[in-house]
This record gives sequence, structure tokens and C-alpha cells, in this order.
Amino acid sequence: MSAIVATMRESIRIGCGAGFWGDSPEGPRQLVRRGGIDYLVLDYLAEITMSILARMKTKNPALGYATDFVSLVMKPLAREIAEKRIRVVTNAGGVNPEACRDALLAAFKEVGVELKVAIVTGDDLSGEAERLRAADVSEMFSGAPFPERIASINAYLGAFPIAAALAAGADVVVTGRCVDSAVVLGPLIHEFGWTPEDYDRLSAGSLAGHILECGVQATGGIVTDWREVAADWADMGFPFADCRADGSFEIGKPAGTGGRISPATIAEQVVYEVGDPAAYMLPDVACDWSQVKLEASGSDRVRVSGARGRAPSSSYKVSATYPDGYRCATTMMIVGDDAVSRAEAVAKAVLARCGRLIREAGFPDFAETSVETLGAEASYGAHSRAQTTREVVLKIGVRHPSKEALQIFAREIYPAATAMAQSLTGFAGGRPEPQPVIRLFSFLIDKAELHPTVSLGEASLPVPAHIPAAATDAPSPASAGADVAEATGDTVTVPLVALAFGRSGDKGDIANIGVIARDTAFLPWLRRALTPEAVGQHFAHHVQGKVERFDWPGLGGFNFVMHRALGGGGIASLRHDPQGKAMAQVLMSLPVPVPAVWLAPGGSLHGFKTTDDA
Repeated sequence: MSAIVATMRESIRIGCGAGFWGDSPEGPRQLVRRGGIDYLVLDYLAEITMSILARMKTKNPALGYATDFVSLVMKPLAREIAEKRIRVVTNAGGVNPEACRDALLAAFKEVGVELKVAIVTGDDLSGEAERLRAADVSEMFSGAPFPERIASINAYLGAFPIAAALAAGADVVVTGRCVDSAVVLGPLIHEFGWTPEDYDRLSAGSLAGHILECGVQATGGIVTDWREVAADWADMGFPFADCRADGSFEIGKPAGTGGRISPATIAEQVVYEVGDPAAYMLPDVACDWSQVKLEASGSDRVRVSGARGRAPSSSYKVSATYPDGYRCATTMMIVGDDAVSRAEAVAKAVLARCGRLIREAGFPDFAETSVETLGAEASYGAHSRAQTTREVVLKIGVRHPSKEALQIFAREIYPAATAMAQSLTGFAGGRPEPQPVIRLFSFLIDKAELHPTVSLGEASLPVPAHIPAAATDAPSPASAGADVAEATGDTVTVPLVALAFGRSGDKGDIANIGVIARDTAFLPWLRRALTPEAVGQHFAHHVQGKVERFDWPGLGGFNFVMHRALGGGGIASLRHDPQGKAMAQVLMSLPVPVPAVWLAPGGSLHGFKTTDDA
């Protein structure tokens, strides 16, 4: 396979048309037809997606990839993509990049378009399960031993194999598991000739990928100040980045599309699912985004700067998934006075009844149960203000090693309709079907043990990982010496949302909440109120592990990392919010003491209600 040297351009435009498997095909259409893009990238994979794709491949060797990419994106747009010479990079290959490539080539032949498709392989370690188990590999967070049964094992590859595929002449690059940001960083490495030691540029390119990778989350989707964007929700613009060789870039969206791009909306996406902002570890670079700056550079344009990088580690992160029994859940509505109390009584009775019948059938008791009264602010725990609400949806979830035991549960919840609370109605979706519980198992593996390979046509090109002599450690942004407010005068409490924006997300069973001050003058008061202990207490009904706080000086805020916070996370969790998507909003109600003068006429919060008034 011969390398093709790319022509150096002053800048390139990369648009992201999908943030997850199931995202709208409107995104790619919008960017191809109206975005003026050079590259279209699409991110389809999450940890749980890999286990779903693995099950698909087990049932049908021709599956195991994101089929939407072929049928809903590339086949309808192939001719326009070819005519505009747009190159495409995606991780849609899932656990079967070869099948994805074959389906693409068949689709291109059907529509009469010739596009070269390269695949990146080497991430799939499912054949190494016995060796890894024998090597006593343990889970990197909990220390748990390697599971007895495995559904999938995939390493997070970096961006250099993607760059190699583009250099070899690929029009479309399909990968298996890689870090989400790599689909953006790969084209930048190729176009601008970045080397494995260009750490600051690699960090900046990874930040561009991190901002773009979730699609319309970067253009005003799921922002704290939702009223400013709600009128545009029906036609949200998908994001693009105008990137330059020095690593600088600006975020924008196609003209005439809905949404909002501002320093505040981009900041919310920057903090999304990041732990320590000074040590965001990727295969190609250890990123320091603690001093990132965001500036409005035009209408719906934001300039991003300040990313720094260091040498990466000598390891890849690997995510394995494994089965752990079955789960089943049901919902029902209860209406009237004392609805919350009646729902709680129904849940207690249903679990007692089903538990008895399961034991009588010779099975052990439930491994785990979960009861949430939706409408009574179950997400807020002891901070609920809705205990007198007159309409709730009761959700009961259970887990058990046996599918047959959960079929008893699925059958025996319905007698509640005639035996228990009046007004019990609305069993959603009929009798629930037990579903497999899939858990995440993360560990590290030496880069030297993997062999990433690019395949284009009949040719194959190994792309060994760059392994630095030594990774460089850097301290987290220290809060020592940072201003902490002293309450010397009268204070009142306001909800956190008056002072800050927030965004939450997940990494397995770890929840992350980024908090960004609306005004830097608020920071000392936020630092005083938002201690790890206070945040942990606010989420005491969910968080079972430690809470960490990292300062984020560039953005003027903090990042909170809460361990064992999601009931197992993903589809291992019985919760209604297994990925922590609502947790930022729960934190936004936390009362924060501020100077009373701020609410007086002329004050920075004049006209805002205190928590006592809310």
C-alpha cells in the first residue's frame, strides 16, 4: 500500500453528522448539502453498543456494525459525497468492520458510485479472553477479577491508523473501537502532517473531536438555559470545526439552521464526560484542557484555544463487557390524593408477592431491586419537594440470575391492577420481557501487544502505536490558594442555576458533573459551597463511592467525579437514569449562600428568587 502525501491546506472543515447509533440521518444530509465540509465524521459507539453489536454478530456473521451508516447515510448521499469530494471517517464498523466495508461497497455499486473504503482493525481482543484471564487482569477501577464469560473486548485505538488510511487514498475510513475524538484527529494528522510528538496540536485536535463527537450537543442541545434554544429544537444545526495547522479551530454550524453556539454552550460540551481536565488520557496524547479559553468570534461561532498536551502512556484502555444475569422493569400510573404513598405501598406489595412466588418456584430471591416514584422527584432523594403530587408513575426494576425467575415477575405484576391501589392504570408496553444485564469491565493493556492495521482493497498496512520513552505526569489544577468566599455580611441562598451552568454524563458507573460559573465573581462563593462533601451529600441517595472535585480555571468552574454513582451504569443499572443525564439538573437546585446585596436593586442577581421563595 503506497502512501499518498496530502496537499497542505490553510484550513479544513470537519462536520459531525452523528453523535450515537440512532442519531438522525438529517445530520449528514444537512452537513453534506449545506455545511461546506471537507470531512464528514460520524460517531456511533458507546461501551454498551459494543456488546449489542457483538450479540448481533453472534446471531449473524454479516452483522455487528452500525447498519444505519450504510442504509440511511452513505447509500442516499454517496453520489453527492463523491461529487463534492467529501471524505468520510466513522467508527461504524463496531465489532465487524469487514462486514461494514462489504455492505458499503455493495451499496456504492448499486448507486453507481466508486469510493475507496479502508478499514482499521486491531482493536478486537475477544480471541484473547483466556490469555487475559490467565494473566490475572483486574478491573482498573474496582480491582475485580477477569469475568468468567465475556461478550466483547475492545481496545480504544487512536487516530494515527485513520490518518494512514487517508494517506493511502481512502475516501471512506471505517474503524472498529477507537476513542470518539479520533475520527476528527485522524483527518487533522493527515492534512497537516502532525507527528506523534506534536502533543499540543494533538491535544487541540482531540478537543475539537471531543466538542464535535456528540453532534448537536455542541450547537445548543441539552443546555442548561434551554429556553434560549427551545424554539429551534425542531431543526437543530449539526456542528463543524474550521481547523488550522497550528491546532487552532472555530466551531460553527450551517447557516439558517437552529440552535446556538456561544462560549456557554460550547463550555458545557467541553466538560462533558471528562474527569481531571489536566489529565484527560487518550491513546495519542495526555490532554491538559484546564486552561482552555472560549471566545465568540462571530454569529454562532466560537474560537477555542489553550489546549496543551503531554506524552501519552504506553497503554491502551480496553473495555470488555460481560453478562451478569437478567433484568426486568415495569411502569404503571397511580392518580389521586396520597398517590406517592400508594405507589410506595404497591411497590412493596408487588416485590413481596413476586419474591414469594419466585422462592416457591425454587429460585433464590432477587439479586437487586429498584423502586422509583416518577413525578415525586425520585431523582432528588431526600430533597424532593413533590411528596404531595397527585399523579405519579411507579417504576419497579428487578435483577436475577435466572431469566425464568424474572418471567414469574413479569407475569405476576399485573394482579396489582385489581388487588391493590385504586386508579392503578397505564401498564406501559404490556408484559415486560427480561433482558440480559451487561456489565462493563475496563483495564489497561500494553500498546506493544496490539497490532492496528489498515486494509484498503487487497493491501494491508500495519500502523504500530507510538510508545513514548516515558509519559509525563502533571499535577491537577490546584485549588490551594484559590479564593474561597468568607461570609462577613448578610447572606441569602439561591439555587446553583442562578450562578452556574451544568452538564452531566457517565463513564460506566462513574458520573461526572461539570459546573461553569456564569460570572467569575461567583467563583469564590461556588468554591465555598460546592465542596466534594456537599455534592456527595446532595446525591447521598445515589452515590456510594468517593466524590472528587477538580478545578477548571480556564472555563471558570469545576468538574465533579462521583464514583459508584449510577447503580452499575448503562444497561447494568436498574435506574430510570442509568447514565446520569439528569444529575446536573438535580445539582442545579443546590442552595448556595451569596451576599444579600447581590439580590438588591443594581446587584448581579437582582430580580432572582432565593431558595426560600422558589
